[in-house]
Amino acid sequence: MTYRFPDCVLLVFCKAPLAGLVKTRLQPALTAEQAVQAHIELTRMTLARAFLKPLCPVILCCAPDGRHPFFRQCARQYPLKLAEQRGRDLGERMHNALADALLAYRHAVLVGCDCPSLSAEDLRRAFTRLRSGHDAVIAPAEDGGYVLIGLNAPRPDLFNDMAWGGANVMAETRRRLLSAGLNAHELGTQWDVDTLADWRRYRHKDMVGKNLPK
Repeated sequence: MTYRFPDCVLLVFCKAPLAGLVKTRLQPALTAEQAVQAHIELTRMTLARAFLKPLCPVILCCAPDGRHPFFRQCARQYPLKLAEQRGRDLGERMHNALADALLAYRHAVLVGCDCPSLSAEDLRRAFTRLRSGHDAVIAPAEDGGYVLIGLNAPRPDLFNDMAWGGANVMAETRRRLLSAGLNAHELGTQWDVDTLADWRRYRHKDMVGKNLPK
């Protein structure tokens, strides 16, 4: 496959679709199994957008590992590689994934698997900014976190001792980027599916099939 950004890589973080372990904040409005199906649907949406245009190689970073049949199915459906998330917390796993990727590629962008607003054009902008000389690129989230981060070199200081899931993750990351003297570019603010309100917003925009409840 010919890629527009062959020196770049997209890392997609994803948990194995196990009942009671994914999209738990959508329960009890959704059953545990329906939450699993929501997680699968959002992941498929993310991968479809990643391959909408042949931007760059894609690595699906799996937790706890890549052995779940869903991950194997994704690897058959799309020309992606599977990798295991490594680390004691989210920050360490993100840093390790980016550091590993940057051994083989000049630029790496990491995203989650549940952000409906993040488009293929946003990904193109992210890689373009990294190629044009920015040290980092980031997409803030409405809830105070972020849904995308891209780097040209490993930066463990951006991930260590972070209160992940809190409302100050983006603000603290901005502070760390500034303190490190990094030239960072921010994309537009995005939203992801964490809560029932997010799910209803997603459904209202008709972004998923009709088999799951509103």
